[in-house]
Amino acid sequence: MSKAGSNNPSDFLKTVLGRPVVVKLNSGVDYRGVLACLDGYMNIAMEQTEEYVNGQLKAKYGDTFIRGNNVLYISTQRKR
Repeated sequence: MSKAGSNNPSDFLKTVLGRPVVVKLNSGVDYRGVLACLDGYMNIAMEQTEEYVNGQLKAKYGDTFIRGNNVLYISTQRKR
């Protein structure tokens, strides 16, 4: 197996640190912002965060902390 195209979650998270991401919670709420840091429990700190419920912007926050056990997934955010 080639390491050049490694697709493990740890490598993905290292590449998106400091970049815009979407964090989807188990509740269905999306948080979009810049991934500041995360730990081994998937606790997430974000900056310039926007909260979306059913695709609609509900609130804007500066810094946000999300507890890891609430996270369904993290994905990259396309530039708008």
